[in-house]
Amino acid sequence: MDAICQILGIYSLVIFARIIFSWVRVTPDTPVASIYSVIFNLTEPVLGPLRRAIPPMRLGMAAIDLSPLIIFVGIRLIC
Repeated sequence: MDAICQILGIYSLVIFARIIFSWVRVTPDTPVASIYSVIFNLTEPVLGPLRRAIPPMRLGMAAIDLSPLIIFVGIRLIC
């Protein structure tokens, strides 16, 4: 169980990196874009279906994606 918690802890850091990347513009064909691509490919299989099931919460002109928060809570409940 300890190994699973360590893997889930690393995965939560990857999700956190994806959140940070969502706040900045990533220019294509740069080293940062390739890092973002890896992070996106690691997190989208989990976040995508959850985002489709629970759409982003609208707050005026902005929308907050709750899927990373739900994953963080799920990881915390498991470990």
